[in-house]
Amino acid sequence: MTDHPLAVSPLGFGIIGLGMIADYHARAIAAARGGKLVAVASRSLAKAQAFAQKHGAAFATDDFHQLLARPDVDAVCITTPNAAHYEPALAAIRAGKHLVLEKPIEVTVERTDEIIAAAEQAGVKLAPIFQSRFGEGARRLKAALTAGRFGRLALCSAYIKWQRTPQYYEGGWHGVAALNGGGVAMNQAIHAIDLLQWFAGMPQEVFALAGRCVHSGIEGEDTLAATLHFAHGAFGTIEASTAVFPGWSQCLDLCGEHGSVRLEDDRLVRWDFREPRPEDTAIRAGAGDITIRSGAGAPNAIGIEGHCRQIQDLIDAVAENRPVAIPPREARNAIAIIGALYASAARRIPVRL
Repeated sequence: MTDHPLAVSPLGFGIIGLGMIADYHARAIAAARGGKLVAVASRSLAKAQAFAQKHGAAFATDDFHQLLARPDVDAVCITTPNAAHYEPALAAIRAGKHLVLEKPIEVTVERTDEIIAAAEQAGVKLAPIFQSRFGEGARRLKAALTAGRFGRLALCSAYIKWQRTPQYYEGGWHGVAALNGGGVAMNQAIHAIDLLQWFAGMPQEVFALAGRCVHSGIEGEDTLAATLHFAHGAFGTIEASTAVFPGWSQCLDLCGEHGSVRLEDDRLVRWDFREPRPEDTAIRAGAGDITIRSGAGAPNAIGIEGHCRQIQDLIDAVAENRPVAIPPREARNAIAIIGALYASAARRIPVRL
């Protein structure tokens, strides 16, 4: 048996952008086998130095190009605001670095496609963060769909009824459309939208309404409701908000002629099939993986387990020279859906994808 290729030389990570989510990436790198945080970059040098000291990185800078020039940086986590991924992502790819990109890859399909194509051409790995896919409950649901246990699907829906305080939007980028790329759909509901299309496939048509029900001081929507029509004939809904108290668990319903399942965060709270199988009892008893949590009431309530699993997947993918678990072109789908939702809400008409 040979040693893991990274057992002697860990994969060196850099982080560009040091907001709240960067802390999750740093902790996930520290928990991973075969990874090490070596450099961080922020527009504020003092912030970068404090972050580096907290997480044991050897280098801190206010110029991300200096980080990318370091030979000990093999992979870069980009955790800048949503609409500020494009420049550092392309620069990292040109420097030959593997990428971990916080969701979304970018806020438009066009910029997303450019980043994906550049990574493919350069031969670097691009891991788009959709940590909810790594949950035990989500994977069991996906396996049941693949096995055909649902029969023909009838209803496929996602509900993201969360709370964000006014303070969450004040003085930062979350309420600024040019940096956020939108509102609740782009910044919070995108995880559930990705899961929904992973489970049910892409909708062929959407009709959406969006607005600011409570958070009047922001530029994007705090509430969105949409109906969906899938190519296989099923219908669905998306309800998303950051305006509701106290914030409920994210919920996805997949309902078909032979079975229906409800996934709350990563807990399988309903698992009902016409034809039982031996594993059903254990699945109901286990309910799901409570370590994969959503930020229903606050953004810092998510836990790091999902990021740990995804960072580990990138490390292993580099070591084993295999693709990452979530194909970038598949992660693009959620961005395309959200773009269609926004186009529909702006024009008050159905939009085909």
